[in-house]
Amino acid sequence: MATRTVCQLLQRRFASAAAAVRPPIAEVRSQRNAVFSREQARQRALYPRIEKIEVSMQGPGLDGTLLVMNRGMSTPLSCARHLTEHHVTNSVMALVDGELWPLHQPLTHSCSLTLLTFKDSDPTLVNQAYWRSCAALLGQVLETAFKDDYTVELLSTPEVPVTSGAFCCDVALDPQLDSWTPSEESLRSLIRGAQQLIHQDLAWEPLEVVPSVALEAFSHSRCKQEEVEQKAAKNPKGTVMLYRCGDHVLLSAGPLVARTGLCSQYEVTALHSLGQGPWGLHRRAQGLSLPLQLQAHHTVWRKLRQRAEKLVEVSTVEEAAPLSPPDSAAPPTIQ
Repeated sequence: MATRTVCQLLQRRFASAAAAVRPPIAEVRSQRNAVFSREQARQRALYPRIEKIEVSMQGPGLDGTLLVMNRGMSTPLSCARHLTEHHVTNSVMALVDGELWPLHQPLTHSCSLTLLTFKDSDPTLVNQAYWRSCAALLGQVLETAFKDDYTVELLSTPEVPVTSGAFCCDVALDPQLDSWTPSEESLRSLIRGAQQLIHQDLAWEPLEVVPSVALEAFSHSRCKQEEVEQKAAKNPKGTVMLYRCGDHVLLSAGPLVARTGLCSQYEVTALHSLGQGPWGLHRRAQGLSLPLQLQAHHTVWRKLRQRAEKLVEVSTVEEAAPLSPPDSAAPPTIQ
């Protein structure tokens, strides 16, 4: 036990030294974007000639519809645009030959395609992707919530079912904030940040990459580099999935929905302390949301919100190694 405590102390000291030279968040995001764009361009260049594929549409009123699309260029969203505005607006994800497929991910072969919505008879897969996307949105807001005054390290996002009552995003804040308890105004500030992203209706762009690309993208984060290695080791293909939303690049354990504009009612309900982890105090930010096509009466929403304030217990959480931020004397302020 004593040895473990000493190791944790040394890890935190090392992380603090590394964080002291960590570039501003804008520079970090710019570097991640550059890596993402370069790899995206490389993958698109794998299809220099336009080759046609046949996409057999499945679903109500679409059975038998055959679309001729471009291999490596056309996406499920491209197919939706050949149908109706309803399909473009309401499609959340797709099934390609039975495999869950992001709406913005290019099609690479002739296939059957089903467009998924929140109002399908069995929306289980869509709902889980929505919950995961809401957590990704919360992480995007948290990463810049303190500007460059304090470092915010996003930990591995726990996969929790919709029935848990809240989506979750685990973070490690500056050690100087260990005694900080967020106020209601702090939570409202996070909500405003999320609502701005929702209003911009930003796409979640998927990009499947080999670990070396992801490691380069997250070269400033020991935490994310460990997560890359863990996810790649668990994937039979040895790859990981990156997403880009605006200027934010993230790792995801599973598919995300098409765009931020699909979110409607969205609240950040709590920021719980999980206790000391390998690299400091870990916290769990939680929230509640409903998609655009589904609305709740304010009395129902109030009850759901009360439930979402309670700590969501996760039996197995991947512990990541966040960097500790540099010292700062300024009081915590969420911008």
